[in-house]
Amino acid sequence: MTKTYEITGKFESEGNAQSLLYAPPAHPLTFRRTTRYLFEYDGSEAALDAFVQKVLVDPISQEYHNDGLPLWDNTTFILDYGMKGGALDLEKETILNYYRKLAEPGFELKKLTLKTRIYVFGEGADSSVFVRDIVNPAIHTWEVVLKTAA
Repeated sequence: MTKTYEITGKFESEGNAQSLLYAPPAHPLTFRRTTRYLFEYDGSEAALDAFVQKVLVDPISQEYHNDGLPLWDNTTFILDYGMKGGALDLEKETILNYYRKLAEPGFELKKLTLKTRIYVFGEGADSSVFVRDIVNPAIHTWEVVLKTAA
């Protein structure tokens, strides 16, 4: 089975997308950033939920969503990017090491994938500019996963 968790800051708001780019965009754009954890697993979904709540979520400053749907409807596009399989991902390795030390986790973790998700808002946003300035093709995989009519 596969389950996706998306974690966002409770106190974060949209930021100026210019901070992500090397050159100012042609139109005013904003963004929100989240982290997505994709678990392929066997066993108890409740145990996986408990693991995520304990290990990945700060209950004071973060909230998580696990339905796999985009968090905001008014995005121009969403960019997902993460480390390639052979690249060192320290956060992923730390999570896996924690899991391996559990005596009885209640689920078997088959695969873990971490993605940074950037929601971009604003008319005239060009996803190719964001891909060019954010993604390093030597170490990242990426996908524009949603594009709506502006």
